[in-house]
Amino acid sequence: MTPQTLQDGLGRRIEYLRISVTDRCDFRCVYCMAEEMTFLPRQQILSLEEIERLARLFVAQGVQKIRLTGGEPLVRRGAVELCARISALPGLRELVMTTNGSQLTKLARPLAQAGVRRLNISLDSLNPERFKSITRTGELQQVLDGIDAAREAGFERIKLNTVVLKGRNHDEVQALAAYALERGLDITFIEEMPLGEVGRERGEAYCSSDEVRALLAEHYRMIESTESSGGPARYVRVDGYPDSRIGFISPHSHNFCDTCNRVRMTTEGRLLLCLGHENSLDLRALVRRHPDQDEPIREALERALQHKPARHEFSVEGEVQVLRFMNATGG
Repeated sequence: MTPQTLQDGLGRRIEYLRISVTDRCDFRCVYCMAEEMTFLPRQQILSLEEIERLARLFVAQGVQKIRLTGGEPLVRRGAVELCARISALPGLRELVMTTNGSQLTKLARPLAQAGVRRLNISLDSLNPERFKSITRTGELQQVLDGIDAAREAGFERIKLNTVVLKGRNHDEVQALAAYALERGLDITFIEEMPLGEVGRERGEAYCSSDEVRALLAEHYRMIESTESSGGPARYVRVDGYPDSRIGFISPHSHNFCDTCNRVRMTTEGRLLLCLGHENSLDLRALVRRHPDQDEPIREALERALQHKPARHEFSVEGEVQVLRFMNATGG
């Protein structure tokens, strides 16, 4: 392994770090968490200074893209200031964020000014009652206003993320695509990932990316594309809408593990080597044990990466395979 390059035991270069800055969220989406949640006490989560230190270490080792997630990252006090410090790290190509959009009417412009280049905004329905049912607490208009604020704030790209669930929103695929395309936005349709016990059988709501594509093909002519945003999404262009892309994230039907370039850091400082496995490295313990030394952390990181699994083992049938919830993982 050469300096400033992270590589796992299978030769995959690790260039993308997802950081969960909080497990808390002002929504309670049905695919992300249980209705009644117990969140982590403050002393168990990484401080903003610890997050910045670890981000700096990863960038020095060759990570080029960092995504801040949650929970909802913007409910954590100091999140915008953290963005400004991370975006200024030498060698980082881009800082991006995934958000539910609830705070964007007041924070979209400060985020853009802090160096966040792209936003992913969750939008699972255009029907207010259905949106409330999926998010349990969310108000659709608040999110739509947030999307408008983001469009005016000057981000390089904005992408909508939709988790498609049969019986809840699969019949809105075409309407959601139209909403994005008419506004020059990207949209990605995501197969539900089986993380955490959410009080129902995951397979009951599973809708494959192939089914979603078939629905879209009834209205749009899609053109295959080799474009990549550095993550797991596969993109198509749409005839007549040159500014937009439609993406598909398909952990079940089109496994993307061969080209995985990602690791995830949870809000409590566990470095997850794979979304679909529990094996992890305790970075919180390392940064607190070595407050002034990065070398022991770098050495532990390089050792841990040699055990990054070849692939996840997600299944839409049977028992929950990963007990942690998506909000604790980093969406």
